[in-house]
Amino acid sequence: MARQIVWAYAAEEDLDAAAAYIHRDSPAYAASFVNRALQAGRFLSELAERGRMVPEFMDEKIREIFVYGYRLIYRIESDRISILGLIHGRRDFQTAWTEMDRE
Repeated sequence: MARQIVWAYAAEEDLDAAAAYIHRDSPAYAASFVNRALQAGRFLSELAERGRMVPEFMDEKIREIFVYGYRLIYRIESDRISILGLIHGRRDFQTAWTEMDRE
């Protein structure tokens, strides 16, 4: 059963910030990154369980997949997938997660 995909405001901001950062060096790579992130989100509507549990949460409902070097964090709900954030894999997770309000 396909679930609705919902991007939290913080996740949208994360995507915009990552794209702007990448765009400084390569506009083409930035566009590719955004397309890949959005495609990954859509793919989760059918196969949400494919991602691994986020080690920092240890909650079966909060998972992640990698989009290039970024961690796309999402929560599995009965009728939807909520994309919560997009954090570069080299960043300290706790610091990055608390910098912005999260759902």
